[in-house]
Amino acid sequence: MKFIKLIVGLALILPLALLAQTKAAFSIQNNSALDRNEAVVTIKWEAVLSCYPQIDTTNFIVINSVTKKQVPFQLEHHGHTAIQNLLVQIDVKAKTTLSLLIQKGKPETFATKTYARYVPERMDDFAWENDKIAFRAYGKALEKAEGNAYGYDVWVKRNSKMILNERYKRADYHTDHGDGLDYYHVGFTLGAGNMAPYISDTIRYSGNYSKWKVLDNGPLRSSFQLSFDNWNAGGIKVSATKTISLDAGSQLNRIENVYSFDGNKPMPVVVGIIRRPEAGFISLNEQQGIIGYWEPTFGKDGTTGVGSILTTAVTNMTVDATQILAKTTIQNNEPIVYYTGAAWDKAGKFTNAKEWFNYLNNFYQQIKNPLIIKDK
Repeated sequence: MKFIKLIVGLALILPLALLAQTKAAFSIQNNSALDRNEAVVTIKWEAVLSCYPQIDTTNFIVINSVTKKQVPFQLEHHGHTAIQNLLVQIDVKAKTTLSLLIQKGKPETFATKTYARYVPERMDDFAWENDKIAFRAYGKALEKAEGNAYGYDVWVKRNSKMILNERYKRADYHTDHGDGLDYYHVGFTLGAGNMAPYISDTIRYSGNYSKWKVLDNGPLRSSFQLSFDNWNAGGIKVSATKTISLDAGSQLNRIENVYSFDGNKPMPVVVGIIRRPEAGFISLNEQQGIIGYWEPTFGKDGTTGVGSILTTAVTNMTVDATQILAKTTIQNNEPIVYYTGAAWDKAGKFTNAKEWFNYLNNFYQQIKNPLIIKDK
């Protein structure tokens, strides 16, 4: 009789156990005083598998438990064959918790909001964008041509569509055809937040990138690596790899740099923003590592805001006639992370320096107070 009861008990338990494996539930908690809008959140894929081992990666959906609506998502590989993370884009009010459900289903078609590619047809450019802004870095072919430049370039845009391919196809970057343009000048500076060694009070620029590798390409996050050949940084032999990622909804890139150089001592570096000769607005916050710059208006093309946020201790910040610099130090072969990006007043979200500087300050708070993810 006891044996029969055991069989019956197992018969009841097993279906419940199997049912539990057909769904996964996660909570995303916002403990800060700031609303998180259009936030791209990273959920470890191993956490998803531990709750939902039977998941079919080609046939699942993510649902807001309250609204019952599907949530945009991306499977992030970060250059690996295996899935590393599940990315979701959500809104979470301050001091609230959002509940998500992952279950079997046919996902809706969501708009692509990030994109990156190598551009061999334009002097080895590497360009990337999201639904807010676009950028480019310069490759080896440009070093031998007129118009060579060192720093990151900004392509402003006024819509949420992916515009890079169309602009390169037109080959008319400096005219606004209704979606924005390229009027940002970089030259021999760090442009919109590039980093370089700073040896003997001098910026030691590298050559342009020599190799590229796309790690992920949308729809919510695009990430890639740029490699730089050895160069002489004031008597120090240096090479670098820069991993850049841009999330949907964000004005700022996340940049992780790894420098390899001789010796065991820390090496000073700077993150810099080109400064225009005309009057603009500059905000320096050494304690929090924030540089903010609201450029002078460039005629009918409008105004660009540029900003960088360092996550390592800043030794000091300086402003000269050509650049705004934040100085810090790096260790040999150890990653250093910072954020940098831009905005355009004609996009409508930021129309003055105060609004842009507030965005940078709020972004810093989001870095310091990340959303908390828990499985249920």
